[in-house]
Amino acid sequence: MFVKFDSIHMRASITTGHKCAIASLACALLLPGCGSSEAAGDFAWAINVGGEAYETMDGTRFEQESSVTGGTVGSIETIKGSQDSFLYESYREGDIEVNHPIPNGTYDITFHFAEPDEIGQGERVFDVYAEGGRVIGDLDVVLFRDKKTVSALTVTVPDVVVDDGELNIHFAASVNEPIVSALLVRTRRPVSKSWELVWSDEFDGDELDTSSWSHNVWKPRKVNDEDQAYTARPENVRVEDGMLVIEAHKEDYDGASYTSGRIHTSGKRDFLYGRFEARAKLPGGQGTWPAIWMLPSDPFTYATTCEGIEDWQGHDDCDAWPNSGEIDIMEHVGYQEDHIHGTVHTRAYYWKMWEQRKGRILIDGATENFHVYALEWTPERIDIFVDDAHYFTYVNEGKTWREWPFDEPFHWILNIAVGGVWGRSGGPIDDSIFPQRMYIDWVRVYEDTSAN
Repeated sequence: MFVKFDSIHMRASITTGHKCAIASLACALLLPGCGSSEAAGDFAWAINVGGEAYETMDGTRFEQESSVTGGTVGSIETIKGSQDSFLYESYREGDIEVNHPIPNGTYDITFHFAEPDEIGQGERVFDVYAEGGRVIGDLDVVLFRDKKTVSALTVTVPDVVVDDGELNIHFAASVNEPIVSALLVRTRRPVSKSWELVWSDEFDGDELDTSSWSHNVWKPRKVNDEDQAYTARPENVRVEDGMLVIEAHKEDYDGASYTSGRIHTSGKRDFLYGRFEARAKLPGGQGTWPAIWMLPSDPFTYATTCEGIEDWQGHDDCDAWPNSGEIDIMEHVGYQEDHIHGTVHTRAYYWKMWEQRKGRILIDGATENFHVYALEWTPERIDIFVDDAHYFTYVNEGKTWREWPFDEPFHWILNIAVGGVWGRSGGPIDDSIFPQRMYIDWVRVYEDTSAN
């Protein structure tokens, strides 16, 4: 099944139609959706700390710095990992306070950070307080940005309640002085009713629907230096009590010390554009690396070195990845329990280049409660959410496939990796935590009907 959505006008019922500024005219001419900054939530306030007014590629207008006191202004010449590097080239460093009049309500706040290249991991650690409560603890910008300097970091804190007519933020030092580059504050808007369900799996039966899903059966180390073997056994993947259960074990199996499950819809449920949702409760503990994500159903569309290579995943002589793209709706590593990541990978922007485009949101109880992880994908942009809190956007720059390979069908992937390059980055795998389970209540795909 391949579903292609007519989404040139997707979001028409969600956005208020914010026009691009003159500075973004080129973007507006190339991209039909340029300037729809309010599409994923109501804009409240945004400032470029230490810098001038700036309009981002998605049309969000950051004001010149105001309502900020303390610290000193600095600058960074080179920024990686963002479509809006200008926003990170200025910063304020020191004992920083933000006090801004704002209507009472509940807000999602996105903080933007970047480190000068002379600052390494562990050399700056600080806390962020909003409305008197600590909302980010032990923030090490380099560590949070995958141990890379001069790379942009965004951290979104949802559900900050203002009840006295003023937003109050304070940055408190642990090691060295705090730093911040920009702030974005917005309210949350309900999902548009124009989304029409076109496919779902509610996992209501007693076995996996193999007309929609296939198993990856792999030995360890095939991709990402992961430690587990992936199997098709019910011990690792099963449907029970109205849930999909993916379960990782500590056991010796097929040359591995761990087992887990990885399933996908390639060739069965392939989609181009739409809204994609999964309601899930995540595993936790040092060494777990669960993901809800998407890969191209034809991985060779933009490949250049893969002739004769069918088993392309993890193959060093095939550049199907990252050339044909990857969309990570949700990734989680167990050593950062309440941190959720959304990412895109392309040939121009991926981790080996220090340029991967990603966002991070902090949520309570990712391993204890169910949350809805969502992607909205159109020809113009990619937006990623948790519980409808928007925390990541990637805009089609109107250049080449190297920046935007997201014009071909993709498919779902659900898995728990054990260890691997990211799962082990916080320390050795903790064998005492197993078994660990990811519960998936449902997955759903929607088409936008607002243009019909």
